[in-house]
Amino acid sequence: MKIHRALLSVSDKTGIADLARGLVAAGAELLSTGGTAAALRAAGLPVTDVSAATGFPEILGGRVKTLHPAVHGGILRRRGNPDDDEACARLGIGEIDLVCANLYPFVREPCIEQIDIGGPAMLRAAAKNHESVVVLCDPADYAPVLAALSSPEGVPAAERRRLAAKVFAHTAAYDAAIAAWFGAGIPLRYGENPHQPATFAPDLPPPPEANLASARILHGKEMSYNNYVDGDAALETACELADAPAAAVVVKHTNPCGAATGPTLADALAAAWEGDAVSAYGSVIALTRPVDLAAAQVLKGRFVEALIAPAFEPDALDFLRAKSKNIRLISLDRPLSLPVPAPRSRRIRGGTLHQTSDAAAPEAWRCVTQAPFPDALRPLADFGIRMAKHLKSNAIVLAWERAPGCHSILGMGAGQPNRVDALRKLAIPKADENIARLNLDRDAVLARTVLVSDAFFPFADNVEAAAAAGIRHLVEPGGSKQDEACIQACDAAGLSMVFTGTRHFLH
Repeated sequence: MKIHRALLSVSDKTGIADLARGLVAAGAELLSTGGTAAALRAAGLPVTDVSAATGFPEILGGRVKTLHPAVHGGILRRRGNPDDDEACARLGIGEIDLVCANLYPFVREPCIEQIDIGGPAMLRAAAKNHESVVVLCDPADYAPVLAALSSPEGVPAAERRRLAAKVFAHTAAYDAAIAAWFGAGIPLRYGENPHQPATFAPDLPPPPEANLASARILHGKEMSYNNYVDGDAALETACELADAPAAAVVVKHTNPCGAATGPTLADALAAAWEGDAVSAYGSVIALTRPVDLAAAQVLKGRFVEALIAPAFEPDALDFLRAKSKNIRLISLDRPLSLPVPAPRSRRIRGGTLHQTSDAAAPEAWRCVTQAPFPDALRPLADFGIRMAKHLKSNAIVLAWERAPGCHSILGMGAGQPNRVDALRKLAIPKADENIARLNLDRDAVLARTVLVSDAFFPFADNVEAAAAAGIRHLVEPGGSKQDEACIQACDAAGLSMVFTGTRHFLH
């Protein structure tokens, strides 16, 4: 493809003169605006002002420069389309074959006048018409495009599509930064640490499911960044248990250190607290049912940062308000529902990662050992899998059925660089500590305990540690080169083990 006319209008002028020089050498006419045109002229390059092409001057202090049919018609014109050809010929609109633009530096200097209007419009128009137009928003792409233009075939279709995708990601991130700035009217106490300022910008419109953005803070101090992060982790984990009669999740530093189901909310909350009574101090707790007085009284004498629930009954609210002036009581004002796949994004340096949430994954239940896995413990294993999904990898959950149909975390290990440490140094010692503290019969407890791993066992040492601790039933995804060694170790120790075929990493 040949570039007959190129429109250059950039805030960051890095490399723009070299790009323009290469385009002129390739026979392109340059259109430009304001400061970009001045920079190109200073470099000795021939430039036509966009205002000359449109017949309309820049107005409103430069707010309106390129928002004109002569510009957007030239960009969006479908080559070879008879109707488009006729309309552009009749109106005297020439083709624009390359658009190079980058946006006002809003991220560095957030203010109204740094919100770019014409730049995103031109970039999006060119990206939409990438079959015929080359679009550039990053100086790193200038040299490769010039090199491609020197070849007979020009810029390949796959490269034009890549550049278009880059533009849409660029404008999306730009708009997200602006949206966050407009939502910056919700200041937080501080960020992850007291020296880090932080704000919270709710999605508009808010999502229909239970969420902290739509929730009401009925009592307590203002929220901090960490309160929101831990609260969201607690809420997401509690949603996994929305189908239980009642459930409670205790979160510390985004990890559920305690979780339980029960016939009543008070029973579930008391059992969840006992999963790690030390870590529960200063925790964030999410409940799946409205808080009644019996559940509220479980927290008597216990320090909690925030309590999240679908609603609070009046007497429970009065009790909790009297208990502490600081505890944040957060009413979701709607019921919890089981999680469904939803978009998730995470910023890294230089880009954004996108994926769907870990929800509704199929579990291919397959017992691989000589000892059968008890059918009666399948719901307990399911509870353990749901909890392992929300623990930082490498994750181990020891799920315990403390009474028929009532499930709890007996011990857990999370965030370890190797899996056997998560089991041997964290999950098993915590389980033993809880058994001793609650004065339980160890053999009876472990008979109704299931070990759940979020990913496969890379070696048989995990099985050997479980057997040495008296754990009899294991659940893991399988898929390791050492699967057969792990199965043989289970058979030698008389353990049952199930492969689910589904990994649940959380990084």
